[in-house]
Amino acid sequence: MENKEIIRLINELMYQRHLFNREYSKDGVMKMKVAEYIALEYIAVEEETGLYAGRAYLKDLADKLQMSMRQVSQMAGKLRDAGYVLWSHDGDGSEGTYVTITESGRNIIKTQEENLKEYYGHVIDKFGKENLMQLLQLMKQLETVMSSESENMEG
Repeated sequence: MENKEIIRLINELMYQRHLFNREYSKDGVMKMKVAEYIALEYIAVEEETGLYAGRAYLKDLADKLQMSMRQVSQMAGKLRDAGYVLWSHDGDGSEGTYVTITESGRNIIKTQEENLKEYYGHVIDKFGKENLMQLLQLMKQLETVMSSESENMEG
């Protein structure tokens, strides 16, 4: 593949990512940042599974979201300040820092899910469930390759 063609493909990929990410921030669809929503969903699932007695450890959140501990701590602080989670720690804190979801957190998830279901329900109807499933598989494959390449460049 020639250099100009690679640059055109890269630019188109970046442009499409920009447009896709922009959709998440439209009024009425997302009431919070995507990472915050994913984190709250993860915390809620942890509460249901009972694996850690309803606790979601920040280290696990960082791994799930592929974010640094600093970023996850800042996000958890915002979620705590909004009243969506309670933040605590085991022992003196060296044994683990975790969050648990509040009733307010459960309510915002429910509201967000309703908004997403309404919006993406129409999108899926028009785009097609099979098309979406194929796209998601391709995106996962692309992410795996991109992650691998990123690791190769770092190490």
